[in-house]
Amino acid sequence: MRSLVHLSDLHFGRVDAMLLDPLRELVHKLAPDVVVVSGDLTQRAKSEQFEEAKAWLDTLPGPQIIVPGNHDISLYNVFRRFLLPLDRYKRYITDDLDPVYIDDEIAVLGVNTARSLTFKDGRVNKEQVEKIRATLSGLPKEVTRVVVTHHPFDLPKGAEEDDLVDRAHMAMDVFAELGIDLLMAGHLHMSHAGNTQARYKISEYAALVVQAGTATSTRGRGEVNSFNVIRIEPQRIEVDRYGWDSVHNQFQLLNTEKFMRSGNVWTEVPDGMMAAGI
Repeated sequence: MRSLVHLSDLHFGRVDAMLLDPLRELVHKLAPDVVVVSGDLTQRAKSEQFEEAKAWLDTLPGPQIIVPGNHDISLYNVFRRFLLPLDRYKRYITDDLDPVYIDDEIAVLGVNTARSLTFKDGRVNKEQVEKIRATLSGLPKEVTRVVVTHHPFDLPKGAEEDDLVDRAHMAMDVFAELGIDLLMAGHLHMSHAGNTQARYKISEYAALVVQAGTATSTRGRGEVNSFNVIRIEPQRIEVDRYGWDSVHNQFQLLNTEKFMRSGNVWTEVPDGMMAAGI
């Protein structure tokens, strides 16, 4: 089994500083195999915000798969936005915009969906999708395949359709060919787990989608600050959601959602069936 801690939308420059130490301590206690950060490390892509984000991320365990979000591109500085859109991200965080972690059980691939031509929307292109194909080529079938983006490939109820990553259908057709199991994203400041079956009518394929809320931002949009812990086995995945308890000043386990795979289709399973090993 492998475990991932899934953080998103940190928004340094607008964080609740009270959460940083308890979150760091809990992540170390959870001892994940990989820490995943799905974008928006900063509020306005300022140097000092990236420095703060980097300093805090360096206190977390590794390896880490980090991708940028739309807030990590300068908004008001037109020169930086269009000519150096992710220069500060690459300088302070990492110059690898498509990070990869692979072992004998999981393959976790980060994909940059942040673009300077839109204010908040994201996009995936054919070159990125083909890079995913090349990276996964030759991996054993039992390796669980995970793609991490900032902008989501599917949406929870109540989200705006514009928040869906552009060219999602093109990418999903290839993901079906490659047997991508899990799609992890942020952006919405909303927690969600489900599958892609309703949105993408692809025969005998439905990926699991896991959406993280904002771990540390003051912009909760009606949700408490939260993050996910994902436990992965070849035929089953469990998603724990942790949320901030302001009474006890700590993150608490709020709920667990369980999913199983049949062929290339991931579906949620009631507790009784999972306990029985069905």
